[in-house]
Amino acid sequence: MTRRGTTRTWTAAFVAAALALGQVPWADEAPALCKGQTLYVPVYSHIYWGPKARPFDLACTLSIRNVDTREALTLVAVEYYDTHGKKVKSHLDKPLTLAPLGTKEYYIEEKDARGGSGANFIVRWVSERPVNAPIVECIMIGVEGAQGVSFTSRGRAILEPPPK
Repeated sequence: MTRRGTTRTWTAAFVAAALALGQVPWADEAPALCKGQTLYVPVYSHIYWGPKARPFDLACTLSIRNVDTREALTLVAVEYYDTHGKKVKSHLDKPLTLAPLGTKEYYIEEKDARGGSGANFIVRWVSERPVNAPIVECIMIGVEGAQGVSFTSRGRAILEPPPK
């Protein structure tokens, strides 16, 4: 069998297995329109490295992107929590409207170690009409000497119990 034939065979086997399991890794689920969500976004104010588990401080940028092309959405809460679940900061004093395709960013400085390695954001948003859910990500980056690191984490919709 030629190399090209082998590649096709493996590709076909991979796709067949993925389809059989109901999971195609390069295809997202069909988007569902909604009128609001609460999102949990992992944040790493620092990560550990080396044999002594030294902290490597990171700057963090939370990016909230309204991907709906027609409707605005309103941010009602952007809250930053530390490793222990204690609220460090609320970034909104009042609701903030994001226009269609608009973006809002929140920055945590590299020297701000209050969040710790298990920090997170809770983002709550609403819309008057069903819209495409925003993309909410945190970008972490750090540089020390010639060493640099960067990575992202994506927000995940969570369910919250109703107020008591």
